[in-house]
Amino acid sequence: MTCRRALLGLLLAMPVMAAAQERGEPQALVDRATLAVQEMLTVGDPPAVEDARRLLRRARAVVVCPQVFRAGFILGGQGGGCVLLGRDAAGSWSAPAFYGLSSASLGFQIGVQDMQVMMLVMNEPALVALMDSQFQFGADASLSVATIGAGIAGATTSAAGADIVAVARARGLFAGIALEGSLLSARSGWNQAYYGQDLGPRQIVLAMQANNPGADPLRGALMRHGAAVPAPPPVVQAAPAQAAAAHAPPPAAGVQPGPLPPVARPR
Repeated sequence: MTCRRALLGLLLAMPVMAAAQERGEPQALVDRATLAVQEMLTVGDPPAVEDARRLLRRARAVVVCPQVFRAGFILGGQGGGCVLLGRDAAGSWSAPAFYGLSSASLGFQIGVQDMQVMMLVMNEPALVALMDSQFQFGADASLSVATIGAGIAGATTSAAGADIVAVARARGLFAGIALEGSLLSARSGWNQAYYGQDLGPRQIVLAMQANNPGADPLRGALMRHGAAVPAPPPVVQAAPAQAAAAHAPPPAAGVQPGPLPPVARPR
């Protein structure tokens, strides 16, 4: 009897445990994405880090994949969880929408088993394309995708006209990755579990209708590292008259400027 009661209690608790796990997995991905943003935009070769920040300052949205892994050595399944956040005109970032990145042959460098990947979405058409339930890199000829890996420093000019720019890091160093043919798929169940309501990527990223305080550290990190660098204060130039007076030679010693005395008339 005792065993039956214990088994019945376990069966009744399983849905609750599954729901808690489903809520916990999205938050764990958000936390890892926050750490990835911090590392990719602060640690490493300073010129490379500054180039990544410069791209983020211009980006309309960003996809952060904190751990894209490889299952095999050269061939095999690869993928990982990702979050997509958009930025409005005032510079505020949306809550994250959840995605999965998958491919039969992601182009990793040989010997690399996992990477941190950040995809910078540079314009509105590219962001709208990601709103579909599935987006395949390379399938839309109107959208260009550039990847910047090893030697990122100074390489942003080659990606200046790209719609999506992917930056990857492995083992603390910027590294190469090929996204051609990879699929970025929306995770509707994760969105519902994280926000407690059925919201799609458009509502979360474009309309900014979702909110979860657990994503505030990620949004704050993007705001800090993606904020525009304040312009230096303007140089105030003196007026012409003031400038001339400032450069006029000083009067001779012992001579005081003033009106001349009247000339004495002869008697």
